[in-house]
Amino acid sequence: MNAKFILAALAVTGAFSSGSNAGTLDNVKAQGVVKCAVNGARPGFSSVTAEGKWEGLDVDTCRAVAAAVFGDASKVQFLKTTNQTRLTALQTGEVDMTAANTTWTRARDTDLGLDFVAPTFYDGQGLMVAKALGVSSVKDLDSATVCVRPGSTSERVIADIQRKYSIALKPVVLEDQNEINTAFFGGRCDVSVQSSAGLSSIRASVAPNPDDYVILPELFGKDPEGPIVRQDDGQWRDIVQWTVFTLFQAEESGVTSANVDDLRQSSDDPAIRRLLGVDDAGGEGLGLSKDWAYNVIKQVGNYGEFFDRNVGKDSPLKLERGLNAIYTDGGLLYAPPL
Repeated sequence: MNAKFILAALAVTGAFSSGSNAGTLDNVKAQGVVKCAVNGARPGFSSVTAEGKWEGLDVDTCRAVAAAVFGDASKVQFLKTTNQTRLTALQTGEVDMTAANTTWTRARDTDLGLDFVAPTFYDGQGLMVAKALGVSSVKDLDSATVCVRPGSTSERVIADIQRKYSIALKPVVLEDQNEINTAFFGGRCDVSVQSSAGLSSIRASVAPNPDDYVILPELFGKDPEGPIVRQDDGQWRDIVQWTVFTLFQAEESGVTSANVDDLRQSSDDPAIRRLLGVDDAGGEGLGLSKDWAYNVIKQVGNYGEFFDRNVGKDSPLKLERGLNAIYTDGGLLYAPPL
């Protein structure tokens, strides 16, 4: 584990516990925005359009929290971070939450004074190569150069691959995803490694000719990714967590941004009435308004809407739902009872 992270965690845990009376929710309301750390260079998850608009699944997660807190999904301030800064920005209080394609691991969850709230995307690590390399399996990569970010899950995956397949790989460590993209597509590296969805995103949006590149069939490890908060504030953790669960429950119940107004007025389904605050004051326990979940769904949609527009059928990536489907459809997404 990076010693810098551990030291920062120890220092910040003390600082925040001593000054935690105000609470994150009060601080967020006072500053008027939810400050959210994102990757910023991962189309489909977090990126900026030519018009300067932030978009992506992680971006929408941050907006959902803003809708829950303020009733206004636009009240978000995004901070573009690297693998080295995405967690320290949260530890030091520069941001209120991180949604920067960070894999939930035991070390990150227990050593840094942080809490992983709930996975919003399940994936695994993959390898992308140029078709011209003539490689069809990771076993063919002996002596290949690999672009990788420091402090990432991918670094550990590369070490595991070398041991498992008895091959030698030559890491080219680059700090920023844009640097990695330039190096890989410029031929400095034979291999680019990160989550499979991330590779699909880069191939579709950055590659000079996407058809010239292939993602190898092997998938390595487990890559549950989702928002992260500090451990010092249980109320804020609950707010972010139940915002995510609301996205899942809304899809399971068939509640969308298009029909939420009608269902709020006419539905006899007890689960939907509780979800939308008609027969339930669930917002009180979170310190939010009664209509907080309605605001989330109305302004940003349910999880299925998130997925389809950012990485699924309505996006350039065209990813299948797979593990990222609601449990009733064979996926892993599941909200506890309301």
